Amino acid sequence: MRVLIVDDEPLARDRLKRMLSSIGGCEVVGEAGSGEQALGAAEELSPDLVFMDVRMPGMDGLAAAQYLAELNPPPAVIFCTAYDDYAVEAFSSEAIGYLLKPIKQVELENAIMRTKRINKAQLSELQDSPFFQSEGRSHIAAKNRRGIDLVAVADIRLFQADHKYVTAYHTEGEALLDETLKELEDEFEGRFVRIHRNALVSIPHIEGLERNIDGQFFVRLHNMDIRPQVSRRHVAPLRKLLEQI
Repeated sequence: MRVLIVDDEPLARDRLKRMLSSIGGCEVVGEAGSGEQALGAAEELSPDLVFMDVRMPGMDGLAAAQYLAELNPPPAVIFCTAYDDYAVEAFSSEAIGYLLKPIKQVELENAIMRTKRINKAQLSELQDSPFFQSEGRSHIAAKNRRGIDLVAVADIRLFQADHKYVTAYHTEGEALLDETLKELEDEFEGRFVRIHRNALVSIPHIEGLERNIDGQFFVRLHNMDIRPQVSRRHVAPLRKLLEQI
């Protein structure tokens, strides 16, 4: 998750940056000291999440958040302020969080976790999107010891190849398929995207792209503990795709 910190106090920015450094999956990509600077930084850096101070000289955080909400796609905004009388205005600007200074580590972590959750309305909208309306089967047949299971494609998050088999990871578990990854990629183009020579992921179920300390990228999928790795050659195309949806 790419994070932009906006606060007119350098010490406050430094403190928040230190707190974020201990939270996995967060990368501070920039800072700004005013609302005007925040708009320029957001355009240039395309952050996923903006921590926004409310009271700042010139354009305040509330006004800046209104402008950020017009971006396509807009970043998530969490307000950070020493004053508790801006909550109504903050959420009217479509902010997803409101933290009172001095910020506590546990409250910061909880706020970030909320940004990663997808709600039922969002999932319903994704399932009605063109990604779920493309050509191809609605179910895939998977052999087991008792016979054959039918797995709904809409429930599958990940196809992963291992030697001669492909495993489909879905909401109820996993299933072994006789089909090749290439065959699945061709059939479900537009619904699944290749992120590695051995993996396809469901586009509507992607929640984010994470990077570890070694610079490796992994995809975070809705309701899935597995984090499939993204190969270097697929990072840029995947980022471009995520910016478009």
